[in-house]
Amino acid sequence: MTLPPLAEAATQVLTTRDGREKTALSREYARQWFAERDAGRFPTVGTASPPLHPSRPEEPELVDPRDVPKRKPGTIAGRLAILHAVAHIELNAVDLHWDIIARFSHIDMPHSFYDDWVRAADEESKHFNLICDCLEAQGSFYGAFPAHAGMWRAAEDTRDDLIGRLAVVPMVLEARGLDVTPGMITLFEKAGDDKAVNALEIIYSEEVSHVAYGSKWFHFLCGRENTDPRDVFHELVRRYFHGPLKPPFNEEKRADAGIPPDFYWPLADVPEKTAEQTAPDRR
Repeated sequence: MTLPPLAEAATQVLTTRDGREKTALSREYARQWFAERDAGRFPTVGTASPPLHPSRPEEPELVDPRDVPKRKPGTIAGRLAILHAVAHIELNAVDLHWDIIARFSHIDMPHSFYDDWVRAADEESKHFNLICDCLEAQGSFYGAFPAHAGMWRAAEDTRDDLIGRLAVVPMVLEARGLDVTPGMITLFEKAGDDKAVNALEIIYSEEVSHVAYGSKWFHFLCGRENTDPRDVFHELVRRYFHGPLKPPFNEEKRADAGIPPDFYWPLADVPEKTAEQTAPDRR
């Protein structure tokens, strides 16, 4: 297998149904991409017409978010359901990162833009497989539980808006992972599930970079247009994200990823006065 133009490679990943096959193809194309880059070459990016929705396996059943069964983390079944939800998120992330390459390859961006998103897609592929290994070690599998059907909505809404995609996907949806993953790690530590703990710790450490890529390229585009990043972020999140942001926020890791509190606190699900008091004045 040789590396086709990157946008075409991205589309091939998006149109692969099986999760393990999708992530294997993703990792192989990432390996080839970085082999070329390490040799001092910049492979062809090209353009593509990716599908509006990525191909997915027949299972899991996708249901409305309101219809996802309540998880009981104190039970084995509940913890398996949590791991299944993480696997579903990671598989969506694989597609989201390849989609940003395929869908917006017609926009003039620096070479490192493609390096970042190929690396992110590769790491998300690894994350999906790590969590699938955890499920299978306990006699389960990806597809055994219903899953959230609304996760691709942000991709649909921002299909014509690169800066909107950067604001909503890495800087809101993936940043949320930085908020909730420490609690999941604690849960599985208490349950004595070392395999899940190790997988979640890898995910937690690498997701900071994915959020940071979003912040970096969001700020790059704001600089290109000479616009205020905070104001643009607020406008785009209110346009594309359906509902307020929910604290508590992992302020330390969000800061590590380049997102200051005055970006997200004014959008939070708290009384306006509290948000104003909590967000520091950046002037």
